[in-house]
Amino acid sequence: MLRSGAQRLRGLPLQSLPLRGSPGRPPSACGRQGEENAPLSAETRWKDRAETVIIGGGCVGVSLAYHLAKAGMKDVVLLEKSELTAGSTWHAAGLTTYFHPGINLKKIHYASIKLYEKLEEETGQVVGFHQPGSIRIATTPVRVDEFKYQMTRTGWHATEQYIIGPEKIQEMFPLLNMNKVLAGLYNPGDGHIDPYSLTMALAAGARKYGALLKYPTPVTSLKPRSDGTWDVETPQGSMRANRVVNAAGFWAREVGKMVGLEHPLIPVQHQYVVTSTIPEVKALKRELPVLRDLEGSYYLRQERDGLLFGPYESQEKMKVQDAWVTNGVPPGFGKELFESDLDRIMEHVEAAMEMVPVLKKADIINIVNGPITYSPDILPMVGPHQGLRNYWVAIGFGYGIIHAGGVGKYLSDWILHGEPPFDLIELDPNRYGKWTTTQYTEAKARESYGFNNIVGYPKEERFAGRPTQRVSGLYKTLESKCSMGFHAGWEQPHWFYKPGQDTQYRPSFRRTNWFEPVGFEYKQVMQKVGVIDLSPFGKFNIKGQDSVRLLDHLFANVIPKVGFTNISHMLTPKGRVYAELTVSHQTPGEFLLITGSGSELHDLRWIEEEAVNGGYDVEIKNITDELGVLGVAGPHARKVLQKLTAEDLSDDVFKFLQTKSLKVSNIPVTAIRISYTGELGWELYHRREDSAALYDVIMNAGQEEGIDNFGTYAMNALRLEKAFRAWGSEMNCDTNPLEAGLEYFVKLNKPADFIGKQALKQIKAKGLKRRLVCLTLATDNVDPEGNESIWYDGKVVGNTTSGSYSYSIQKSLAFAYVPVELSKVGQQVEVELLGKNYPASIIQEPLVLTEPTRNRLQKKGGKDKI
Repeated sequence: MLRSGAQRLRGLPLQSLPLRGSPGRPPSACGRQGEENAPLSAETRWKDRAETVIIGGGCVGVSLAYHLAKAGMKDVVLLEKSELTAGSTWHAAGLTTYFHPGINLKKIHYASIKLYEKLEEETGQVVGFHQPGSIRIATTPVRVDEFKYQMTRTGWHATEQYIIGPEKIQEMFPLLNMNKVLAGLYNPGDGHIDPYSLTMALAAGARKYGALLKYPTPVTSLKPRSDGTWDVETPQGSMRANRVVNAAGFWAREVGKMVGLEHPLIPVQHQYVVTSTIPEVKALKRELPVLRDLEGSYYLRQERDGLLFGPYESQEKMKVQDAWVTNGVPPGFGKELFESDLDRIMEHVEAAMEMVPVLKKADIINIVNGPITYSPDILPMVGPHQGLRNYWVAIGFGYGIIHAGGVGKYLSDWILHGEPPFDLIELDPNRYGKWTTTQYTEAKARESYGFNNIVGYPKEERFAGRPTQRVSGLYKTLESKCSMGFHAGWEQPHWFYKPGQDTQYRPSFRRTNWFEPVGFEYKQVMQKVGVIDLSPFGKFNIKGQDSVRLLDHLFANVIPKVGFTNISHMLTPKGRVYAELTVSHQTPGEFLLITGSGSELHDLRWIEEEAVNGGYDVEIKNITDELGVLGVAGPHARKVLQKLTAEDLSDDVFKFLQTKSLKVSNIPVTAIRISYTGELGWELYHRREDSAALYDVIMNAGQEEGIDNFGTYAMNALRLEKAFRAWGSEMNCDTNPLEAGLEYFVKLNKPADFIGKQALKQIKAKGLKRRLVCLTLATDNVDPEGNESIWYDGKVVGNTTSGSYSYSIQKSLAFAYVPVELSKVGQQVEVELLGKNYPASIIQEPLVLTEPTRNRLQKKGGKDKI
C-alpha cells in the first residue's frame, strides 16, 4: 500500500505512516484523467463465436486487439477480469526507449514508439507521450566499451543512437554531478508515456476497428476441442474461439493452469519514488532527458516539476511475490499496491542523490511499489505454444509499456499470415520446458532483476538456478575440467582448461582467458582427435505411413535414402529459413531428426502443426532427453573408434553422411558420419545413461592417438573456417536460403510442393539484393561476434552474422551480409569493432576445405588444390 504525506529523502529512517484504505493511482506528469471514475465496459453485446479471444486487458492485450482489428480480422474479442490496465499496466513508470541490447527486439521498441507517436491523432485520445530523449551514463571504462559494442550492433538498424561526451551530457542534463561521468549513450526520441492513457487510446482504436472489449468478464475455464477450437467459459456465458491468446499479466499462470501448463513466471515487487516540485527542475526551459545511471542501477526522469526515479536492487535485496506462485494471485487484486519499503532501495537512493544532487533536498510525495511479472531470463514469452493447438501467449513482460505496441503488431502479423514477420526466437515461449521448475524460475528471476543494469558482455553466462535436472551423462565427469555454458537447460562444455591455467569466468569485450585454451582444442581436432558432448541437440523420432510425405512437404531438400543423412531446411510460406535439421533415414519410413538445443520445441511445434493440419498419419516423438550424443572428430577419429567396434569404418564402407546402428564396446549407438567441425568424424547417439561409459571407453582407446576434449568455442572456430552456416546466425526467419548460400540444400525441382517453394521461385526470379560472404580481418585483441556493422565508403551497408578468430591464418574471420554489388571475392569493406573500423576482405569460401572434400581431391590427384 502507498504511504501518504511528504517525506524527505534525507533524514531516514522514515517514520511509519498510516496506509490508505483504498490505494489510488500514482500521480503522473501525463495526467491520467478520469481514472478514478473509469467506466465499466459499456459493451452489452455478447458473441458466441470469435476468431480470436484475448485474455487480459493490460496494454499488451489491448494492443493485440487493436492491431488484429485494424488489420481486418473480424470477431476479435478481449476479455478482462476486472477493468482495463488493472494489474501491472496502471502503475507502470511508462518508460519508452529505442535501445535494446538484443537485435530484433530493437524492431519491437521502434514499432512501439512509432505507433505511440501517431496514436493520439488516430484515435482522438490523449496519450501523454513525452520524448525528451534518454542518456545512459558510463562512469567506468568497461561501460564505455559496452557503449561502443552496442553502437556497432545498432548501426545497421533504423534506431538513432550516439555516444556523447561529458560536455554534451551536461548541456542536456544540467543538474548532473559530472565528477565520474565518462560518456553517455544517447537515444533521441526516447521518453515516457502515460500507461493508462496509452491503453485507453489503444482500446478506442480497437473498438473503432470492430473489436469487442468485455469487462469485467473473468475467464473461468478453457477447453480445447478436437478441431483445434476452444470453448471459453465466463460467468456471462460461453464462447467458441478459433484461437486464444493468454495476455493475462501476473494472472497468466492461472490461465496456463486451465490448460495444463505451468508458465515459468513470477511476480516481483518494483518500486519507484516520485518527488514534489524541485525549484531547479521547475526553472528548466525544456524537459530533462530520461537518465539511466547503470552503476547506480536506477532510472530517473522528470515528473511534472519534480523527479521520478526507480531502482533495480540486487538479487539479495529484491522481493519476489512468491506466495502468489504457491497460492495464486489474491482474488480481487487489480489496482492495489504493496507496502513501500524505502530501506530496501536506500543504496540506490544514495547513488541517485550523489549523481543528481537536487534530490537531497527533495520531498517524496509518493512511493509506488507494484507487481511486475518476470520470466527467468527477463524477456517476455510471445507466440504459439508447443503441445496445444491454437493457444498463444503474450506474457512475462517486465517492460510491457515499451513492448506493447511492437508485440501487438508482431503477433497480429504472425496470426494473420501464418509466420512471424521477423525472427524473435529469444521470445519463443517454447524456449522453456519441463526442466523449468518453480525453483529455477524464482532463482533466475531474482538474478535477472538484480542484473538489470550489469555490463552486457558477449558470450555472457549467468549461473543462478544451475544446473537444472537436464544434465548429460557426462556432467559429473566434465564439470571440473571445463567452463560450462547453458543451452536450453543443459550444461555443455564451452572450453576446457589445463592445470595451471586460469579457470575463472572472465567475460570481456576483448580476447580473454579462454582464447589460448580454445586454440589448443582447435589444433587437437585438426591434428589428432577430439571428443565433444553434443547431448543438448534436440532429437525427434518420426515414423508412420505418411512420414516420407510429411517430410517431403516440410523440407526443401530431398528425403535421404535409407541409411543416409542430409542437411535439410524448413522454410516459411514466404520462403525464409524457419529451421535447419539433420535428417537421418534409419529404417524405411522411420527418421531421426536433429536440431540445435535452442530450437528444440520451436521446431517440434512447427512439425506437429503441419502434421495435424495436413492430416498426415505419423507418430512424432520428442526423444531429446532420452539420448546422449558424443562427437568424435579429427584425423585419428576412425582409428580410435575402429578399436571399439566390429563394424567396418573405412571410407568406402562407412561413407560420409551415412548412418548405421552398431555397438561401440558393446554399447548400442546410432552412428552418423558427420561433424560440424568439417573434419573426419562421427556423431554417436546412445541412451543417456550410457554416456559416461561410452566416453570412458573412447578416451581410453584413444590414448595412443593423444585424444582429448574440445568444446563449443573450438567447434565454432572450426565450422567458420569450413564456411558452415549456423541457424540463428547466418539463417533464420529474416533470411532466405538463396542469399544465405544454401542453394545446394534447396531442391526447387523436386516434385513435392514443399512449404515456401513458390515464394522461393519468385525470390530467385526477382534476383537477390544481398548475399552472405566470408570476411577476414586483422584486428588487435578483439574478434567479431556477429551483428557488427559493415561499412563501405563511409556508410553502413550490412552486418556480420557470426565471427571468431581463425587459428589457422591467425586473423579474425566472420560471415556477413552485404549488398550483391559488394559481394565479389577481393572486395574491401570495414568491420566496426569497439568503436574502430578494421579493414576486411571478402575471401573465397571455405577458408579450409572439409575433410570429405580434401579426401575426394586427394583421390583425384589434386594435392595442389588441397
